[in-house]
Amino acid sequence: MTCLDELRTELAAATGRFLATTAALSDDDLAAPSLLPGWTRGHVLAHVAGNADSHVNLLTWARTGVYTPQYPTPDSREAGIREGAARPAARQHAGNAAAAARLAAAVEGMPAAAWQARVRGMRPPDHPAWYVLVRRIRELEVHHVDLDAGYTWLDWPEVFVRRELHDAMAGWPYDRSTVGEIRTGGREWTDLGRGPVVEGPAPVVLAWLTGRLAPERAGGPGAPGPHRLARTPPPAPPWMTLTAPPGLPDAPPEEYP
Repeated sequence: MTCLDELRTELAAATGRFLATTAALSDDDLAAPSLLPGWTRGHVLAHVAGNADSHVNLLTWARTGVYTPQYPTPDSREAGIREGAARPAARQHAGNAAAAARLAAAVEGMPAAAWQARVRGMRPPDHPAWYVLVRRIRELEVHHVDLDAGYTWLDWPEVFVRRELHDAMAGWPYDRSTVGEIRTGGREWTDLGRGPVVEGPAPVVLAWLTGRLAPERAGGPGAPGPHRLARTPPPAPPWMTLTAPPGLPDAPPEEYP
C-alpha cells in the first residue's frame, strides 16, 4: 500500500468540488475579476484546464520514457490562457471537465513502475511522477479559492493543508525569507531567517504563505474571529519557488507527508 490511492481519492474529490463551482458560473461571472491580479475568472478556468493537460504530458513522459514537456513553451502556456479566458461559461466548464477526465484516464493507465520515473515542470527540480498528483491537487485547491466564487481557504481539507505546509517549509526560500519562525497547531519551524514569528491556525498560515490571506484577516487588532494570525505578519516570501521539495523518494511512499 502506498500514498497513491489516497492521492487519487483526494484528486477526485478536489476535481469534483472545482467542477461543481464552475458549473454554476455564468458568462458574466467569468468576465468578473478573480483574486489574481489582472486575471478574470475566465483566465483562472482556462489555466486550470490547460494545467490538467500539462500533467497528462508529464505522465505520458513517465509512462513512455519519451521526453514530453509540461508545456511546449512558456509563451504557448500564456497564449492558451489568453485565448481561453473569453470562452463562454458552458464551454469553459466542459473544457475543464474533459481535461480532468483525460488526466484521470492517464492516472489510471500508469504502470506501477512508471510512477518512479523522473519528470520536471517548467522549473527545477526533477521529481518522481507520483508527485504529479500532489501538484495537480495544489492547482485545484488554490485556484478554486482564486475564483472568488464561494470556496475559500477555510474550505481546504485538513490533509491538503498539512501536506502543503510540509512542502512549503521543505523548500523554504531562506535567502528571501521575511520571518524567523512559524508556529501552527503544535508544529513549528525555526531559524527561517531574520524577522518576526508568524503564529496561527494551520489554514490561516497556509493562506498567508500562498498570498491568499486578505489583510482584514491577517491578525492584530480588529481581525475577526478565530481564523486569524496571532499578530499582523509581514508579506510572505515567494511561495513554491521550487516545483517540488528536494529529497522526494522515487517510489511512492506509504504516506506523504
